[in-house]
Amino acid sequence: MSTEKTGVPTTEAAKGAVTAVDPRLLVREQGFKGYVSEFQRKIRAGDLGSLPVVLGLLIIWVIFQSLNSNFLSAENLSNISVTMVGTGMIAVGIVFVLLLGEIDLSVGSVSGVSGAVVAVITVTHGMNEWFAILVAIASGAAIGAIHGFFFARVGAPAFAVTLAGLLFWLGFMLQILGSNGTINLDSEGVVGHLTTYYFTDVAAAYGLAVFAAVVYFLSTFFENRRREAAGIPSRPLTEILVRTGLLAVLALVVAYVLNQYKGLPLALVIFLAFLVATDFVLRRTAYGRKIFALGGSVEASRRAGINVTAIRISVYTIAGTFAAIGGLFLASKIAAANQSAGTGDLLMNAIAAAVIGGTSLFGGRGRTWNALLGVMVITSIQYGLALEGIATPIQYMITGGVLLATVVIDSITRKTQKTAGRA
Repeated sequence: MSTEKTGVPTTEAAKGAVTAVDPRLLVREQGFKGYVSEFQRKIRAGDLGSLPVVLGLLIIWVIFQSLNSNFLSAENLSNISVTMVGTGMIAVGIVFVLLLGEIDLSVGSVSGVSGAVVAVITVTHGMNEWFAILVAIASGAAIGAIHGFFFARVGAPAFAVTLAGLLFWLGFMLQILGSNGTINLDSEGVVGHLTTYYFTDVAAAYGLAVFAAVVYFLSTFFENRRREAAGIPSRPLTEILVRTGLLAVLALVVAYVLNQYKGLPLALVIFLAFLVATDFVLRRTAYGRKIFALGGSVEASRRAGINVTAIRISVYTIAGTFAAIGGLFLASKIAAANQSAGTGDLLMNAIAAAVIGGTSLFGGRGRTWNALLGVMVITSIQYGLALEGIATPIQYMITGGVLLATVVIDSITRKTQKTAGRA
């Protein structure tokens, strides 16, 4: 019989050893009480997730509804769901950049270039609109790749590179728009329909709601089967059913509200599709894991064999692509490309949406769904204040206050997690 250095027989040491158990198994064995205890533990550890922004959104809705009964009307909520898509698309690209712990200040100007390119190609030169859309999106991707090259390959600071891009592409947009400065788009064209087309059949909204719930259940169920086969802790079937039920109720309520006005907006469908796709990329692919790893530690990622330069360039390419897509929705909203496109508070709103939604400014933490939550908060504030006739300066001040509060919460959360040994 072999012995340890302490002289204790190995077999006896094995008998006295305590088998490590995944805490998630203990939580689920305790039932509802276990989930409550786990929730309290997460709160104490600063692992708040999306809880603060969801509560904040509910509070905002309650306040504005108490001030004006039209705020939660079907028409107003439908308008919010369409208006938020342009900024939300840009915010999705910002989420990718923030996951690296970097920033992109050029996305506003890039979105303006996108709208201008479509307008010039289709209206000025009379070419096919689908071709113009592809050129505009490809232009955004190329611009993002250029920024990524100077940052990742040359080594210039991302802040300086994208600030230069903000100015350069703004000037480029003004140049191609010409002396007139405004080019009106065909409201009945492809771009025009991005924000004006609705699926008026009530079955469309309800069908999408049911489809989302079914897909969520099947994906979660089969993922759990794979985890069980691999001996990894998984969710019990009852938990999956409860989560699916809650999602189905929420989706059906949204569908009901949208059907009380014009129906399901095409813009919202496209936005949700991009959110699902990008969330899958970030959470279910090796590429997504590399982005999170790079945001956690550049040096550790490099030593792990990750091509840091390639990932950085690709992320800025994604940011440019989504800026271009967002620019198409913004141009569709006003049915024109003009000199003010991509300027004003667009850049700050896109960054604020990503941060307010829960993406960390310090890198390594966030999801593309954060863009949805954040842009809902910002757009709700804008619409609520507009209904009350509050001036734009006050809107800026309130939005800035919300952003500051979010950053403070993020900083406090990181400190709490470090204290709790989670970061």
